[in-house]
Amino acid sequence: MADEHAGTEPEIRHGYAQVGDVRLHYAEAGEGERLVVLLHGFPECWYSWRHQLKALGRRFRVVAPDMRGYNLSDKPARVEEYRMQRLVDDVTGLIRHFGAREAAVVGHDWGGAVAWAVAQYYPDYVWKLASLQTPPPAVWRKNLTVKQLLRSWYMFFFQLPTLPEWWMSRDNFAGLGKMLRATSRPGTFSDEDIEVLKSALREPGAVTGGINYYRANLRAFLGRSFKDREIRPRERVRVPTLFVYGERDFAILPETVAGTVDYVDAPYTEVRLGRMGHWVQQEAPAEVNAALLRFLED
Repeated sequence: MADEHAGTEPEIRHGYAQVGDVRLHYAEAGEGERLVVLLHGFPECWYSWRHQLKALGRRFRVVAPDMRGYNLSDKPARVEEYRMQRLVDDVTGLIRHFGAREAAVVGHDWGGAVAWAVAQYYPDYVWKLASLQTPPPAVWRKNLTVKQLLRSWYMFFFQLPTLPEWWMSRDNFAGLGKMLRATSRPGTFSDEDIEVLKSALREPGAVTGGINYYRANLRAFLGRSFKDREIRPRERVRVPTLFVYGERDFAILPETVAGTVDYVDAPYTEVRLGRMGHWVQQEAPAEVNAALLRFLED
């Protein structure tokens, strides 16, 4: 039978959801019965999923929020308002807002860390999990090396007050475009794309909101002793999982994601893209969309 959605490209719609004590802006595409939630990373917004919204929206109802602290969503002032439990509650609240009992939760970068946590703590809300680039914290800790810590220097820099905000926003965020282009395949980010991301960061409080993810969670993320690197049964995820990794990631080394399968007590699929880097869903949208559709439709 011919796919009635194959020739149509869904429009991207925008709206707001009151989730607990924060109002979240979101982009949405598709009318499917099953819900897919896309969680972006730092320093981005819903726009980092522009390629996936339309591709997945042919089959599913797809929602990409601006996570708390970003772009048009609320930006709580206190650092503790960005702890992982608050971020997880935003996702489960968003799922309820759309009248769904569960969703496929897909995350990249910090969004990937949140997606792992949602699946770990609230598996009944997750029918499938996909993380792009980000291994679960238990795997990160197990594989942590001095080389990875050096690559993660910015996490420690972001613990400082005020200076990181100045550093990011200086010269009208000129460093953002340079960084994105230096760490991605040529042609990944157009001038228009970079301007959209800059505009999101110009929203009052957005730079501090994004940096507060690091301030609120770094100690817990790295917290376990170097001597205690076992992945414990209670930490394992029990929902079908896809892990996509671009092997030229400047921030997360290949050895740091090794053994992600050990965290999953459920069907597990891993896709490695040897020529892609950290911004994988934007560098390789066709490959990532195909992997997500295969996984979600299986």
